[in-house]
Amino acid sequence: IFQRQLQQSDCQNALMKKVFDTHMLFLQINQSAAALKHVFAALRLFVAKFPSAFFQGQADLCGSLCYEILKCCNHRSRSTQTEASALLYFFMRKNFEFNKQKSIVRSHLQLIKAVSQLIADAGIGGSRFQHSLAIINNFANGDKQMKNVNFPAEVKDLTKRIRTVLMATAQMKEHEKDPEMLVDLQYSLANSYASTPELRRTWLESMAKIHARNGDLSEAAMCYIHIAALIAEYLKRKGLFSMGWPAFLSITPNIK
Repeated sequence: IFQRQLQQSDCQNALMKKVFDTHMLFLQINQSAAALKHVFAALRLFVAKFPSAFFQGQADLCGSLCYEILKCCNHRSRSTQTEASALLYFFMRKNFEFNKQKSIVRSHLQLIKAVSQLIADAGIGGSRFQHSLAIINNFANGDKQMKNVNFPAEVKDLTKRIRTVLMATAQMKEHEKDPEMLVDLQYSLANSYASTPELRRTWLESMAKIHARNGDLSEAAMCYIHIAALIAEYLKRKGLFSMGWPAFLSITPNIK
């Protein structure tokens, strides 16, 4: 009976949220490495049983899980790092299978957002975290069942992009008193996500805040126009708006 209730509305329901939050609590409260091993096993079973809770509808549960697993990838215990990396790889694989072996767009997006958040919250990016990224790449290289599909390449692209974000963030910290250099770094990061509008928008918003803080209001406005054009293009492809980005050409030719 509970399984039927959990599966209602494609797993987007209040009971599912409560069960998920209970699982998350075990990761949010300090546990021994032995206890965490059982938590990771329970989460693997949970994701396998209810994939639509993470890969369909709203992305809240997917984002929260990515955040907590990544935090464990930075754990001081090597065994916990390995277990967390294995769970993360399993999670991405389930995303790929759920999408009929087409892509891991949702987990990719939520993992990059979680990394950006964790940089501020927990200061990840050191040797522990790099070790976990290497473990995930090794899983991708050694997964014989995924040898003839695009999944290993997608995993490698994701870990490469995470490293790019970590490197760019470290450079931003070095240049936080040089606003022009800081914005250049933000701009190159936004460009690296030209194919992922939500992340491109995140970095453009961050650029706009820096410009506004420095009193460069024209530059901030340009960032917001680019964000508006991204949204307009998305709405055009959904058939909800006829013009797309050319609607903003009368404001600036740079929108191209």
